[in-house]
Amino acid sequence: MAGPGWRFCIWVQGCSRQCKGCMAKDTWSHTGGVAMDIEDVFDAVIATSDIEGVTFLGGEPFEQSEEVSAIAKKLHSTGLSIVTFTGFTYDELTSADNPAYIRLLEATDLLIDGSFMHDKFDLSRPWVGSSNQRYNFLTDRYNERDIADISNQIEIRIAPNGKTLINGMGDFSKIETLLKQRRK
Repeated sequence: MAGPGWRFCIWVQGCSRQCKGCMAKDTWSHTGGVAMDIEDVFDAVIATSDIEGVTFLGGEPFEQSEEVSAIAKKLHSTGLSIVTFTGFTYDELTSADNPAYIRLLEATDLLIDGSFMHDKFDLSRPWVGSSNQRYNFLTDRYNERDIADISNQIEIRIAPNGKTLINGMGDFSKIETLLKQRRK
């Protein structure tokens, strides 16, 4: 859950920011991931029932702002909410003189901005990992009251072969230690 309600999350590939301590290092490379057409992504999202919206994260969505803004606009027009995570600040995006940035901002209901800063590690608010990151409510769809009572969550998947995948917001090092202790 990377945003309010049940969401379809789209992880983009490629991030030049590469914040120290980032939990999504596998999204940094611009050559990884799976290339998909905008229409195929749209169809996959629309075929998913009972979702409130779509969240773009990664990687850095604004490094693919042409494509992400096109899919965000199309999805937003169906009534789905859009949450976009970025390492940039809102001010950096609006002053960059990049029309695709503005189009993505116009299709976004909630922008969560700011680079992850390991020295400001803080999990007291939902969906963010450091105290400098901010919620920017760009439409009337959401406001502070909508997120006030939401706490961070994690998802742990254990495959039949024992491989463990942890996703969400939490202190993963503590979780890994606990899982290792249970395996003994």
